[in-house]
Amino acid sequence: MPEPSGTTAATGAGIRLENLTKRYAGSPGPAVENVSMEIKAGELVVFVGPSGCGKSTTLKMINRLIEPTAGRIRIGDEDVTGIDPVRLRRKVGYAIQSSGLFPHMTVAQNIALVPKMAGWPRPRIRDRVAEMLDLVGLEPGEFHGRYPRQLSGGQQQRVGVARALAADPPVLLMDEPFGAVDPITRDHLQDELIRLQHELHKTIVFVTHDFDEAIKLGDRIAVLRERSHIAQFDTPEAILTNPADDFVSGFVGAGAALKRLNLTRVRDVGVVDFPTAGVDDPLQSIFDLLRSGTTNEVLLLDRHRRPYKWLRRGDLSRAKGSLARAGTLVHDTVTRDATLRDALEAVLTDNAGRVAVTGRRGEYTGVVDMETLMNNVHELLEADRLEAVEHQHQLQEQRALLTRQEQEGGYAAGPDGTDGPAGVTA
Repeated sequence: MPEPSGTTAATGAGIRLENLTKRYAGSPGPAVENVSMEIKAGELVVFVGPSGCGKSTTLKMINRLIEPTAGRIRIGDEDVTGIDPVRLRRKVGYAIQSSGLFPHMTVAQNIALVPKMAGWPRPRIRDRVAEMLDLVGLEPGEFHGRYPRQLSGGQQQRVGVARALAADPPVLLMDEPFGAVDPITRDHLQDELIRLQHELHKTIVFVTHDFDEAIKLGDRIAVLRERSHIAQFDTPEAILTNPADDFVSGFVGAGAALKRLNLTRVRDVGVVDFPTAGVDDPLQSIFDLLRSGTTNEVLLLDRHRRPYKWLRRGDLSRAKGSLARAGTLVHDTVTRDATLRDALEAVLTDNAGRVAVTGRRGEYTGVVDMETLMNNVHELLEADRLEAVEHQHQLQEQRALLTRQEQEGGYAAGPDGTDGPAGVTA
């Protein structure tokens, strides 16, 4: 991404929480109790847990929107527990549910807010606003002067993320930012966040109550109990395959193997090229392509090279010199950052068993089909089966070893009455 003049983009900074505690007056116990955690620079960590467990409170203590009662917060090499909280918040981006945009300000004014408070010169702010809009996939010329009420929910959330990133902070805090939008928009916003993180490498702490969202987004997930006690802090793969206890298993739920579809991206599987034509191509050339015998279908692209219609040979008879009524409109597409689960859902809603894959601005980049997706699903299920067999084999070996030791007299009652190695005393 282009940099503002005279600056270098800030990558992520490590975060360390040390015995972080929050008590509210009149409450019998702390809302958050002795939370210690280290988050690596450039890592996206997701807090997930039941309502009221303290995950949002813990997040807000990182930028001191909520002041901790006890404990330390370190960002990079700096203990930020005692510095001016306003200065702290200028170096920590913050995005919330429903975007939190100021309704009386334009999109540009909202994004420019923190750079303006930081004293950036006007030309640099102007360039940064345009850069941020472009980064989140909104055309600067079209959205610069709009007000939040003139935006869809998804567009508002994109502007909220742009505002949080405008001053180029190393840390971004996100408190259920996609919880108020519809499921389709939510999937697209999640994909956008994944793409942004690949480009920017910020340190992101993300709060959600949706475990599937946590699996899709997180480099690591912190499953939190009451008072933000950490039940398990690990990679999505480790939590899915080896939950620490019954509490964590409850979050994983049924179908752990299928949930792993959220761990693989479309970019990691075989995206194939597909015959395409443009809406401005001569009709005869499209006819010739379909009649050539090499393909039964063509993907028609609009003037911006975005998927527009699927055209089959049988549609030619209805064209009558125009493609206006011919073919089937493209309803679903996925990006290269979408998960296999997203792609599978899109393919299953399409009778032809394929979905177009698009780039950052919706431009066509390829197609992924049912055969490719099902092969990957079978590989995941087979890997799970082999892992379960290996685990069972290890348990059998352990039981056989214990049996041999007991038969050889290697084990006897220990000094406390429990089984223990013979001859061992306290």
